[in-house]
Amino acid sequence: MATQPYRAIISDLDGTLLNANHRIGDFTIDTLRKLSQKGVDIFLATGRNYPDVKHIISKVGVKDATLVTSNGARGNNLAGQLLYQNHLPEEIAFSIMNETPFDTKRVFVNSYQGDEWFINIEIEQLRKYHQDSGFMYQVVDFAKHHGKNTEKVFFIGKTPEDLLPVEQYVRQHYGNQLQITYSTPQCLEMMNKGVCKANTLAELVKLRGYSLSDCIAFGDGMNDVEMLSQAGKGCLMDNADPRLKLALPNNEQIGNHKDEAVASYLREMFGIT
Repeated sequence: MATQPYRAIISDLDGTLLNANHRIGDFTIDTLRKLSQKGVDIFLATGRNYPDVKHIISKVGVKDATLVTSNGARGNNLAGQLLYQNHLPEEIAFSIMNETPFDTKRVFVNSYQGDEWFINIEIEQLRKYHQDSGFMYQVVDFAKHHGKNTEKVFFIGKTPEDLLPVEQYVRQHYGNQLQITYSTPQCLEMMNKGVCKANTLAELVKLRGYSLSDCIAFGDGMNDVEMLSQAGKGCLMDNADPRLKLALPNNEQIGNHKDEAVASYLREMFGIT
């Protein structure tokens, strides 16, 4: 088999590999299958939860794809085998959910715990992100809830500015115990200290006998910054968070996710027709 430019491709999902409807396009599916047939490993790294992503990716039909979910808090292969897990300490998770002050008309609190998604109020527009998988939130009173198996706690704001006081509070009170990032400008996320896509990916590619420097990665959010800076090549989407473009000014920018730009780029790089 001819030598490939990279051993593996790593891609974020929303705003990167998925199209404008938060779905995986046929052109992208065909590209990933052809790469897999060439012996290239496929890693999908996302802020989404595992049951959500598993459904999206089962359509691709690449049996040995690896999924890094909740920004790195969990790693599974497509067969469902757990490869990596790192939860927030229970009492910290519970206290972030309940003690963080926020404007209840403009900010909503969520958690991914095990295979479930919890939220403090009904938000109809969140459903569009998950129409493909059917993965859906449960509305709970967090004061009567628990902190068990928490992969991440996240706050969604109507505007990026709404999240600034939340970020300030969380950094002040738990800064040295958490990994804090943004998956989109309107979604502030917190995982256990040291949890990010890059750290989990580094462990998982090591199991395959190589390192992140042997991989090409694609992303669009601040939760991709470590992964894009540590990969052999890290490509930014044209539609990326402006803060990501500022953080990685020397990384190549490719096209827009709505045009399935990752698939086009990979076809050219790996010589797929």
